[in-house]
Amino acid sequence: MTPIEALLTGLIDYAGLYPPASLDMHTAVRNYFEYSHSAYALALGRFVVGLDSFPFLLDAAGEKLRGAKLTVIAGRRADWEDLHRLVAQGFAIEAVEIKDTLTAEIGRIAMRIPPGIAIYFEVPMDSSHAMLDAVATAGARVKIRTGGTAAESFPSTQRLAQMLAELASRHLIFKATAGLHHPLRGRFALTNADGSPTAVMHGFMNLATAAALLHFGGDAREVQLVLEEEWSGAWQITDEAIIWEENSWNAEELREVRQQFFAGFGSCSFAEPVRELEALRWL
Repeated sequence: MTPIEALLTGLIDYAGLYPPASLDMHTAVRNYFEYSHSAYALALGRFVVGLDSFPFLLDAAGEKLRGAKLTVIAGRRADWEDLHRLVAQGFAIEAVEIKDTLTAEIGRIAMRIPPGIAIYFEVPMDSSHAMLDAVATAGARVKIRTGGTAAESFPSTQRLAQMLAELASRHLIFKATAGLHHPLRGRFALTNADGSPTAVMHGFMNLATAAALLHFGGDAREVQLVLEEEWSGAWQITDEAIIWEENSWNAEELREVRQQFFAGFGSCSFAEPVRELEALRWL
């Protein structure tokens, strides 16, 4: 496996049901199974669906659903017995992402999730140390939001770098979501609508490189610099390593980053990130 393959394996959870794509269930399901048989299927992670929407997913996918890797999103007041029932029925729910959680509830909720499922608590960028400590104590993971459908939804590189450092210091595995359709930081349309406003968006390669830097002891200055990098020539992608500036990581090191720190990201588009990686000749 090459370094870029190690980095990309299962990197993109497909969230086609969510904005800005907001696809209907049948279209999103059809896309997911098409992507799973495409040339770049190795980059495809889980299908993301709300716990309340699971019956509609089953209706759209039928028996094929039993072969799909799934992430379920739920609020803190969800009926967790529903999740237990789905697991007992044999559905491959590999992760659950919990939104709008209070610090005091994190431990209690984590105890109610079926064993063997990765638990992500979505935390705001201005999370208290107590909230992050509670996630770590619960043996759970963190989900951070790196964008949205409005310019103000995108955290600054300084704030994102600070959050990544907080996660690394606690050895917390994290997943990112929103605004990561593009490999590199740049100004892009916020939606696919004609005349859409634009915003400077974070790149998922910037984020992955920042994670690698932190995981192997890089400093905050380097992390912010790589998050701000917009020039593709700053990276070299070879069969031996992914290189940024003075830093390089081989396939084994990148697998370690993915397993121990940066789990991946959710995107309402799978085709767009892959096309742009092709355009950069990184695939």
